[in-house]
Amino acid sequence: MATVFETRLIGNIGKDATLKTMDRGVIAINFPVAHNKNWRDKRSGESKTKTTWVNCTIWKKEGANLRILDFLKKGALVELIGSPFAKAYTMEDGFVRTEIRLNVAQTNILRPAKFDGTMTEDIIDEIEGDDNEYVDSTLEDFSIDEDDF
Repeated sequence: MATVFETRLIGNIGKDATLKTMDRGVIAINFPVAHNKNWRDKRSGESKTKTTWVNCTIWKKEGANLRILDFLKKGALVELIGSPFAKAYTMEDGFVRTEIRLNVAQTNILRPAKFDGTMTEDIIDEIEGDDNEYVDSTLEDFSIDEDDF
């Protein structure tokens, strides 16, 4: 029986996406997304916020269209659908850290980052004409090794 382990994340990009080229002709587009949970403390009545950071990766084949990079800018509000996993690593100080990661299968730009003069006119026209930019980043027959990160 097939199983599905998929997550939908809506949040703001924390910094511009970066590219990393892997040995097998695969490109990883990496960017952090912040999810804020807001609530009111019942005892004090004070508003509180907890931010959870998720490190996201979109996988592309070498030579694929990388236009999504024009949209993955700090401050953009995105909806991401993909497979979550946790990764543990040891810091230089000897402490073990764990992070939440998401291998992104679908990207929806809900609100682009503020215009900073670096986007071309055709991209601006596309943003103004269509609020949703869907990108499929599924790679068939692709496996991830721990050395890929």
